[in-house]
Parts: sequence; C-alpha cells; structure tokens
Amino acid sequence: MAIDGARARRNTIGDAMRRAGARFRDRPALRFGARDWTFAALDRGATRVARRLLAAGLQPGDRVVAFGRNSDAYLLLWLGCARAGLVHVPTNFALTASELDYIVQQSGATAIFAQPALRAVADAAGSTLLRGTLDAGVGEVDILAAALDPAWDDGEEPGEAVREEDLVQLQYTSGTTGMPKGAMMTHRALLTEYASVAIEMEMRRDDRALAALPLYHTAQMHAFTMPQMLLGGWTLLIEAAQPATVLALIEGELITSFFAPPTVWIGLLQHPDCPGRDLSSLRAIYYGASIMPVPVLHELRARLPDARPFNCYGQSEIAPLATVLRPEEHDARPGSVGRAVLNVETRVVDAEMRDIAPGERGEVVHRSPHLCLGYWNMPEETAKAFEGGWFHSGDVATIDAEGYISIVDRTKDLINTGGVLVASREVEEALFTHPAVAEVAVIAVPDPKWIEAIAAVVVLRADPPAGIEAALLAHARAALAPYKVPKHIFIAEALPKNTAGKLLKRELRLLYAGSESAALGGGAR
Repeated sequence: MAIDGARARRNTIGDAMRRAGARFRDRPALRFGARDWTFAALDRGATRVARRLLAAGLQPGDRVVAFGRNSDAYLLLWLGCARAGLVHVPTNFALTASELDYIVQQSGATAIFAQPALRAVADAAGSTLLRGTLDAGVGEVDILAAALDPAWDDGEEPGEAVREEDLVQLQYTSGTTGMPKGAMMTHRALLTEYASVAIEMEMRRDDRALAALPLYHTAQMHAFTMPQMLLGGWTLLIEAAQPATVLALIEGELITSFFAPPTVWIGLLQHPDCPGRDLSSLRAIYYGASIMPVPVLHELRARLPDARPFNCYGQSEIAPLATVLRPEEHDARPGSVGRAVLNVETRVVDAEMRDIAPGERGEVVHRSPHLCLGYWNMPEETAKAFEGGWFHSGDVATIDAEGYISIVDRTKDLINTGGVLVASREVEEALFTHPAVAEVAVIAVPDPKWIEAIAAVVVLRADPPAGIEAALLAHARAALAPYKVPKHIFIAEALPKNTAGKLLKRELRLLYAGSESAALGGGAR
C-alpha cells in the first residue's frame, strides 16, 4: 500500500486556514461593514472561491491580480487563491492604468479582480484571460457572491496538489528606487514568518484587532491580519485609517491591538478627538513600515501608558518582519528597531561583507526562511539582492554590542553634501523637537556648490507665525553640527504619502528640485 507521507506533512496557507476553521468553528473571526464571518464560514468561503476560480478556467500557478480597497471580498480572494494553488498579486488601489498595466504584464497575470469603482482603471490595464469583480459584479466571476453561494460546496477538494514550496504571492515593491519588483513568496516563507510574528509580538487568541491599513500591503496582511486570524483572534476590517473613525472604533469596540505607520500615529495623536477618547482597551500598539521619530514615540507612550509598544522592522522581501524592539526594551533604546526575530539572522556589514564595529554604519543583511525566492523574471536583480548568500536590505544602520540595530536611513535617503554623508533621519529628529512642527521630511536638492543640499519640508501644527523658517534653522543649529543644518526650509500643508501611509520622498525631490526656500541656513564645514 502506497503511503502519502508528503501530503500528511504538508503545510500550506490553505491547510493553516482549514485548521483555524476546525479549531475555532463558530467563534467570530472577521467583521467588515455589516457582515460578520465565523472561522468556519471564512474557511468554507475560501474553498468556495477556490472552486469558482478553477471552474472559470484558471490553472494552478496562474497569477491573479487583486485591485481594490480593503474588504472581506479582498481577503477571500487571497484565501481562495492560496487554496487553489494560484499566485495572488496584490496591487495598490491608487495605481494609474499604466502603472497597473506594468504589473499585469510583468507578472504575466491571467486574471484581474477589481472593485466596481476601480473597474475603468482595471479595464484599461491590458488584456487578461479573465476579468472579475471583488463584490457586486453583474454577470461575471464575483468573489463575494461565490464565497456566499452554497452551490460551490460540492466538487473535488481544491488544491490537493499544492506544495508548501510553491509560490503563493508576488508582492510588488513600492518602486521607490526603480520599477516595482515582484518578490516571490512561498507558502512556507509566509507560514514561517507568521510563527515569528505570533511569538515575538505576543499575539493572543483573545485579541480584538483593528485592521485599517491596506491589505495589499504586506505588513497589514502578513504581519498582523493573517497571524492574528490563524491564532483565533477577531479582526475588525475597515476600508481606511481615518483618524476620527479609528479613535471611535478603538473606544467603541474595545480594540486591544492596532498597527499603523508613524504617519498614522501622528495623525491620531494630533486629532482633536484624541484627548476625549477612552483608548485604555489597547494593550498592544504596533508601529513600523517607516522610521518613528523619537519625540512622537514619547508622546504616544505618554498618551497610552498601559499599552505595550512594539517596533516592527522589515520589508516585503522578508514577508515582512525581520526585527522587533520589544516593550521592555524601549526605555533604553527608543530609537532602535530591536534585534532579529525567531527565524531571522541579521548582520550589519561593510562593503566587503565584514561585520562593522559598534557605532559604525553599514548595510543590514538577512538570512531567513521568511525570505522570498527572488524577483519574478528579474534574475540580475535577484542575484544582486542575494549577493554573498545574504539578502541585502538597502538600509543603513548601526548595531551595538548586544545586537540592537538602529536604522540610520535608506541608502537612497543619505544626503551627500560636499562629500560628507548626512542621514536625513538625524536632521528630522532634531526638527521634530520644535513645538511648532507636526511633520517633517528631509531630502536632498541639487546645489551648484555642495552638489546636494539638505532641505527640510515642514508641516506645522498651526498657521505659521512670521519668521518661522528662521526659527526652525536656529533650532537646528542648536542641535546639529553646522554641515547637517538644512540649507533650505520649505513650509507645506501636507506631505505626500502612499495609501499605506508611507512618506513619498521621491515626490518631494521632484517638487522641490530647483526651488528656493524663504530662509537659507547651513554653516561652515
């Protein structure tokens, strides 16, 4: 008698979701709008969607583009793709038709599913084998309708041939340093990362999580929503992180867990509703995706003294968690991203891949089963990223004798002014301590003398008083060496961000290249 030991040992996203459905059954798993889903219903919905996708002619390994805002249908498409052996391709719902078309073509997608409101953009994004809708479709493949239709309960079990080393998602990078690259994620990589996340970030079965950041972004989907769901936690999914809505839901739904990038936390702290809201149910506050200014962190901890803060660092290619600064480590090292998590090995190295000495600067590199296989159809980019047998993050950092890492900057955000490298984060931290500053981004602008000059784009807490630029420069001079003081101060109403809350410095560089500020600073070298 043949023994199918490999199938008995298999562990895929579909297997993990099936286990959650069997373990937690009628426990509430998810709410979106007026719809509530139990764990059993979500698992059943994933199977129905998988059968519907395969019945529509898709084959295991086909790439399926998801183009929509947060919804239960968006999550069900992901779960259905994983169960059917399809490769899910999440995309930013703010993409233009040409940007979306690039991903459709580069991935070789055979299907695209869009929200009705985004259908015109999706229809303009090249030809695909199958076009469907995430919800409210008419006469086409509709994900939500399939998930709710008992007619899809019958038939062969989908995805029996899926292996844990198979691709399950192409996670496209944001393209801040070039065209977006599709990081190839396997079932095994994501499930290994979920284990690291659950342990290192102290997730619990009785968590009540608010998911407000986009599910297309790897942090919300794979560092929070999926691990919390597989552990048995309850998720309240909303379309967007509007500050007033988030504050009201934390209070009204007794939310215990919330993740947001620094820009969202800043918006919450500065919102007029914040002082009057009871946020005491929060016991875990997670932040990451970009660098948190230390003054903002101090303000956040003062506002929520009983909540345990976790600083999460990583990137799409590592699924995305690499390091965590735990709550008890914040007092001693508030500017650190912590140490490598359970299934990650991290170093900070020089150009020859030698470990740097404490206090020196180098590049962060990783080894981990979390890591992607490489970039889809980009062998040269893949070889460069994994040069020397380590994944190269592109982040510049320091590391202390105990292994705690502090991110200095992205390589692209270092400013080479007159031959001296300046970290934009250091200048931002200094300006953030001025009481008038709400947000600040420091960038390089072309300069005929210094090649690159330091410029600060500042959003103020109130209408700017006369002479604020000069006051900000004086504040910077008191905290920084002369060569780090900005040459330009620009006052802006807002900073450009993507839909995941990440600051878009590339747009600022384009906007302010060649501009003259109201005040010129800097100093002798």
